[in-house]
Amino acid sequence: MSVFISGASSGIGEACARNFAANGKDLVLVARRKDRLEKLSTELRERHGIHVHTFELDVRSRKAVEGFIAGNQAVLNTIEVLVNNAGLAAGLSPIQTGNIDDWERMIDTNVKGLLYVSRGLLPLMIKRAAEGVSCHVVNIGSVAGYWVYPNGNVYCATKFAVKALSEGMRVDLHGTGIRVTEIAPGMAETEFSLVRLGDAEKAKAVYTGMTPLSAQDVAETVLWCVQRPKHVNIQELVVFPTQQSSVSLVARQ
Repeated sequence: MSVFISGASSGIGEACARNFAANGKDLVLVARRKDRLEKLSTELRERHGIHVHTFELDVRSRKAVEGFIAGNQAVLNTIEVLVNNAGLAAGLSPIQTGNIDDWERMIDTNVKGLLYVSRGLLPLMIKRAAEGVSCHVVNIGSVAGYWVYPNGNVYCATKFAVKALSEGMRVDLHGTGIRVTEIAPGMAETEFSLVRLGDAEKAKAVYTGMTPLSAQDVAETVLWCVQRPKHVNIQELVVFPTQQSSVSLVARQ
C-alpha cells in the first residue's frame, strides 16, 4: 500500500506520514517546502524501512498538479490511500472588510487544490479498486465546515465545500468500492493559527488556558478510519478537544 499525503511537511500531514510509516506503509508526500519533506522522508526511511517519495508541489496550481500527475504515473499507480490534507486559513475579519487576496488563497488551496489532486488520482485509484484493492480517500475538513463562527466566513465556506465534496465523491464513486471519509477537527495546535494570524504570540494565545487537539490526535483518527474492515466506511467524523463544546464555546482555566 502507498499513501499519498498533501501538505505533508508539517502539522496533521506530517503526523499522518509518521503514523502510516510506523504501520509499514510506503508514502508519497507532497508540499511546498521540499527541504522539510526530504528531512522527514530520510527519518522515516531509516526508522521504518519503507519507501518514501517526496515532491515539491503547490496544489493551488492546476498546471503544476496536472504536470506532476502526468510525469509520475509509475509512482502514483501504487496509491491506495489519498489524504487530502493541504489547507489553510488566512485572515480573520468580516466580509465587508475582508482581504480578497486571503480569500483567493483559501479557496485556491482548500477547495481547488483538493479538486486538482483528487481529479488526478481518482482514476488511478478506481483502477486499483477494480483489481480488488481496498482504496480510501480521506479529506481533512474542519468543524468550521459544520458551524460558522464570527469572522470565519470564507474559511468556513471552503470547509463547507470540503464536506460537500466529500459527500459528492461518495456518490460519484458509488459501486467502485472506494471509501471516502471526511475528518473534521476542532481546535488543533499546529501552524494553523500562525499562518492565519501571522504573529507567534497571537497564535499561541488562541490555545491559552485549554488543551487543544494535537496533530497526532487527528492523525490517529485518520489511521483508525483507514484501518476499519473493508466493508466499513466512516463517512464523517467530528473531533473536538474536550474543553471545546462548539466552534465558539471553549472552557479556559
